[in-house]
Amino acid sequence: MSKPHTHHHALKIDTFTCAWCGLTVSTFAADGTRRNHCPSCLHSQHVLDHVEGGPSECRGRMTPISIAVLRTGDWMVIHRCVRCDELTSNPVCPDDNQLILMRMAVRPLAQPPFPLEAFGSL
Repeated sequence: MSKPHTHHHALKIDTFTCAWCGLTVSTFAADGTRRNHCPSCLHSQHVLDHVEGGPSECRGRMTPISIAVLRTGDWMVIHRCVRCDELTSNPVCPDDNQLILMRMAVRPLAQPPFPLEAFGSL
């Protein structure tokens, strides 16, 4: 008597290792959308050349520097490459570190380019 032939299909999960904190990260966020940055520290890697289009040979670490809010209300993380200074924007994912996102969002208000005492005389 022969055994029935069974196929084992491994679920392929794409991951990357964060260039900053070393966390192993799924390329899919909690809601199923693709992600390109670490949900813990929000750092990324420069793999796409947004200026030239296509893959980037830089491979530098992308540091989160700011938050932008689109007209739709969607938040974007602004990254700067530590090697070539290219700026990119990437959608915030639902499971991103909320504390870091809020720190970046309020930084311009907490550290204005002028003394806050100037408001006292208005």
